[in-house]
Amino acid sequence: MPGRARIYTRAGDDGFTMLGSGRRVPKDDQRVAAYGTVDELNACIGLARACAPDAAVAAVLEEIQNDLLCLGSDLSLPAAEQGSQRAPLLQEERVTALEAHVDRLSAELQPLASFLLPGGAPCAAHLHVARTVCRRAERSAVGLKRQEEVAPAVVKYLNRLSDLLFVLARYENLKKGQAETRWSGRAATGR
Repeated sequence: MPGRARIYTRAGDDGFTMLGSGRRVPKDDQRVAAYGTVDELNACIGLARACAPDAAVAAVLEEIQNDLLCLGSDLSLPAAEQGSQRAPLLQEERVTALEAHVDRLSAELQPLASFLLPGGAPCAAHLHVARTVCRRAERSAVGLKRQEEVAPAVVKYLNRLSDLLFVLARYENLKKGQAETRWSGRAATGR
């Protein structure tokens, strides 16, 4: 994308798009769905960052956004088609980094005694949406992995990231003084 004179190419008007290798595939291809959902997740995290989160949360979110660009790039270039072209691979150490963030931030949170209703402070609510998009990205990557090779860290990263996004939402609510709403354990009766 950098260096392009204009944003539109008209090359996708027929319902096909190009992978990083140059091979054209339908826009609903499982690989395109996987990296497209990762892109959507990155945009959701950008929206959370725009809500002026706590400084510690903002720093972690910026790291995650950089990771997701690597992960999306990796997904856009099938291993079997890489040749001399290499996508930036998401390394296993990034999964470990997510775990460290979860552990560090969780230490400041009250243990959970029940499920929570997503919401709270605006940034926390956006992080809950990002968490659900992350789970969809993970499901999409798992589906792709059943069809063809996917880098080993991809599914692990997305799985751990959804945990971190949940913890970040809770941490953001804590820092903003927003009480968490616990699930009542029953459905509304409408009466």
